Amino acid sequence: MAPTLLELTASIVSSHAAVSELSTEELVQEIQKIYSTLQQLEGGVAEAGQAEEQKAPAMTLKKAFQPDQVCCMICGKGGMKTLTRHLAQVHNMKPGEYRKQFGIPSSQPLTAKKFSEARKKMAQERGLADNLAKARAVRAAKLKEKKAAVAEKPAKAPRKKKA
Repeated sequence: MAPTLLELTASIVSSHAAVSELSTEELVQEIQKIYSTLQQLEGGVAEAGQAEEQKAPAMTLKKAFQPDQVCCMICGKGGMKTLTRHLAQVHNMKPGEYRKQFGIPSSQPLTAKKFSEARKKMAQERGLADNLAKARAVRAAKLKEKKAAVAEKPAKAPRKKKA
């Protein structure tokens, strides 16, 4: 049989009181605090998730997206180059949900501007755009050859069904 909230509260408070001295007032406050916390936990994670979604942003858009770093508008953590991994690991949220929650336009990247520029410059230096264009041209040529080969094959005569 599962213990009730009152039994759990009594157990937690008695364990805490055994290792530290508490006045009568502190003991009553501790009981109330533990009991209300257990009630909230029993109420479910869904309620906590809904309350978290409706929280106000920790900072403004301008402060969150700086040239050399980005900050999370949920928890206020900063110093990151990109937000995507942080959102997934810490807040279990996709970038689209984050944008919707805080009204961030889709034209606003979730990365630091200097970081994006450095990656773009590196890709240009390595010739990645040219390599991609060449690969696409080769693939298109192969598809064209394949379609031409299929068109050249004579169509098979349909078989007659036996009655």
